[in-house]
Parts: sequence; structure tokens; C-alpha cells
Amino acid sequence: MSHAPVPPPAAPHPRRWAILAVVCLATLVVLLDNTVLNVAIPSLTEELGAGTADVQWMINAYALVQSGLLLTAGSLSDRYGRKRALLVGLALFGAGSTAAALAQSSGQLIAARAGMGIGGALLMTTTLAVVVQVFQGAEVPKAIGVWGAVSSLGFAGGPLLGGVLLAHFWWGSIFLVNIPVALLGLVAVARLLPESKDPSGRRPDVPGAVLSTLGMVGLVYAIISGPVHGWGSGPVLLSGAVGLAALAGFVAWEAHTPAPMLDLAFFRNRRFNGAVAGGVLVAFGMAGSLFLLTQYLQLVLGYRPLEAGLRMSPLALVIVLLNLSGVGARLLSKVGFAGAVAIGMGLLAGGLALLAALGSGHGYPGLLAGLLLMGCGIAVANPAMAAAVMGAIPPERAGAGAGVQGTVTEFGGGLGVAVLGAVLGSRFAAGLPPEVPAPAAKSLPEALAAAPDGTAAQAVHEAFAHGLTSSQLIGAAAVLLGGLLSASLLHRADRPATGTPAPGPEPVPTAR
Repeated sequence: MSHAPVPPPAAPHPRRWAILAVVCLATLVVLLDNTVLNVAIPSLTEELGAGTADVQWMINAYALVQSGLLLTAGSLSDRYGRKRALLVGLALFGAGSTAAALAQSSGQLIAARAGMGIGGALLMTTTLAVVVQVFQGAEVPKAIGVWGAVSSLGFAGGPLLGGVLLAHFWWGSIFLVNIPVALLGLVAVARLLPESKDPSGRRPDVPGAVLSTLGMVGLVYAIISGPVHGWGSGPVLLSGAVGLAALAGFVAWEAHTPAPMLDLAFFRNRRFNGAVAGGVLVAFGMAGSLFLLTQYLQLVLGYRPLEAGLRMSPLALVIVLLNLSGVGARLLSKVGFAGAVAIGMGLLAGGLALLAALGSGHGYPGLLAGLLLMGCGIAVANPAMAAAVMGAIPPERAGAGAGVQGTVTEFGGGLGVAVLGAVLGSRFAAGLPPEVPAPAAKSLPEALAAAPDGTAAQAVHEAFAHGLTSSQLIGAAAVLLGGLLSASLLHRADRPATGTPAPGPEPVPTAR
């Protein structure tokens, strides 16, 4: 609901494209910070004296807090207003970025990144909800395609932005650049966005918020910590058990409370479930591959941060070009949700397989072929899955739907980094030459430092490349199987109503 008079549903919002530009700007900075630190790993190790565990927490503290709060943030934006949530999120994100840029130790940077995650959760849930509120009918998939293009640009463009900044400035500049964007966003949101909220005025679901946050944080912490401490270690098992227990409690509470934060009836919708399943696997493949490739480009092929970022940029460019040209929306209208997801995830799996087959033996040209194919797949699959999720949820609960969409992305991304990173680590350790001591298997730089001669160093490089191949093949298999499952669910969801796959998302009413 908005404070302004509600125009007839057929009348498009006169400022909808300007509003889309504003929310895309907010989305861009949030997602850039998911991957911008990857190319700064060598700088952070040298200038802050960060160890392997410190670096992993610098990267993952942001995702951990953000993923834990996404469901709660989406529910709060529905209850108290999406414009208000955007303003608060931008302010918190800007303050956290300032603290991160000025950090003097690993602990300070980790804490600042966690604070940024709070603002990021509010921004991620609200931006997609606003998109489906101000656009209608046939313009919805087009708008979501633009939002998806910017989202993918933010996620894949982090290494490039980080490389450009690190080539000219100190590592803190990768956070300092967020501040003017946050300030610009505050002004634009205050002037352009209409307020919208759930007209039912649902009261806050405090127990649900606590249980969902505890559950997601516990589970994501276990996924992140498994490769570091061992999957059978006490902290990992305890965290995982607490997370699963809290999520089970959350499901039980939401099933019986009269005003649930997340209506579990959503999960009886096959379209919703198919889109969620696909979203997890797309994020799994994309985040895991980017995490591995940025290190491979710098540590194995010897590229500097800017050079590594430039060589990752074709992935983002393909996604942006295809989505801004409307390819994804047109394909969605022709083949439906199931077809678009099947095609997109098949291409993404093929790209990951190419990275595995060509990357380690053919240098950058092999990687480029895989990146281009991955970009085509993501450009087709991501907007279709976002439209399917949001189209399956009543528009007044758009914040909750966006919270689910964001949680899926963060959870899948964290899982991809953890699982593919663990495969790389185990294969790397197993392939090291006998003269390199086992404790040096924690990272490639440590193993190279422990290599007694050039022959051993070459063997270390080859062990890392073989580990990369194994991890990318596992990622490709997971994405392909997930794509088949997701497409099957989406096809079955559309078939009873029309007999054929649906041409696209249902029109979403406008609330202003």
C-alpha cells in the first residue's frame, strides 16, 4: 500500500524506469561486495597479515550475515514499507563501507563486513520487491531481466572493479567507492520511490525472525567452516546441528502461527519450488567458479589483480548484453519458465565443463570459452527463475518473496564456495609432491614457498590445476542435474493450468 492515491491498475507508473535505475544501482553495489574481495586476497595477506582463515572470514562474513537476515528483512519491508527499508539499508551499507575502508586489522575488517551485510540484506530484499510493484504485465519480465543483468554484473564484475582499484590505490578503496553510491541512492530513493507495503498490516513475527536468522547463520557457518576445520570437527557439527534445529523450529512455528513471516503455502506451488531449486544451483556454480578462477588467474597464470579482473569481465559483459537486449525476456515468452531454465542451466553446466576441460591445459583461451558459455546460461536462467518466484507470490508479500530469492542466491553461493573449495583443497593436497610437507597444503602460496626446487614448484602448480578441474566438473554436474529437476517442476506446475508451458510470469498488479 502507498500513501499516495492508487491509480487504475492499467496506468503504468510514470517514473517506473527511473525507479528501476535507482533500485538497480542499489543492487549493483550490494552484489559487487560479494566478489570484490577475491582479487584483493594477496594484498590483504601482505598488508594486514591475514592468514587463510582470516581471508575466508573477510569474504564470508558479509554473505553470512546477509543470508541470515534476508527472510527477516523481506518481511520487515512488507510490514513497515519498502521505501523505508531501502533508505535504512543504504545508510547502513554506506556506514559499514566506511568502517571497512578504514580497518586496521583483520578483525576490524571482518566486523565491518558483517555490518555491511545487515544493510545488504535490506537492500537485496527490497529492490526486487519494488520492481514487481511498479511494473505490470508484459513489462514485468523485461524489468526483471534488467534487474537480473545488473545483479549478474555486480556479482561477476567485482573482480574487475577490484582489479582496477587495486592497480591504482590501496585495498581500502574497494570499499570507499561504495560511499558516494550510497549517498546518491539515498537522495534518489527519497525523491523518486513511492512507499508500498503489505495492506494487511501483519504484526511482526519475532519468533520466526529469530529462528530463521539463527537457522541460516548456523547452517551457512557450518558450510563455510567445513573446509577450514574439517567436516567432522566439533564447531562445524555443532553449528550445523543448531542451524538445522532452528530451521526445523522455524518451519513448525510458521505452520501454526496466524501471521507467519513466510507463508509455507508458497512451497506447495511447483513453480515456486522449481525456481528455488534452480536458483540454488545457478548460484552454486557461479559463486564457486568465480572464487576458484580468480585465484587460478593470479596464483597459477600469474596475472595481476587488474589483469585477472579484465579476464573475468567477459562473463559479466555477456550477461548484461543479452539481458539488456531483451533476449531472456523474448525467450521466456516463447518457451516458458521450464524451457528457459532448462536451456540456461544447460549452457551454464556446459560452461563449467569447458572450464574444467580447457582451463588448466590451454591457459586463458580455454577459460574464455567457458566464461562466455556460462554468461549465456546465466543470462537466460536467472531472470526466468526470479520471475517465477515473484509470480508465484501475492504482490503484497513481494518482500517475503524477494527474501526467499535472496536467501536462495546467498545459500547457493556459500555452498558453491565451500563445496568446490573443499574439493579443490583435497585434490590439491593429494597431488602435492612428497618433498612438500603436508602442513603447506593449506594454500598454494604456502606450498610454493615450501617447494625445494623448480621441479617441485611445477608439480605444485599442476596439483592446483588438477584440483580446479575436479571441482569444476563437480559444479557442472550439480548444475546440470539441478537444471533438469527445476525444469521438470516448472513444467509440471504450468501443465495443469494450460496444458502447455506458460509463456511467462503472470501479470503483477501495481501498488503505488
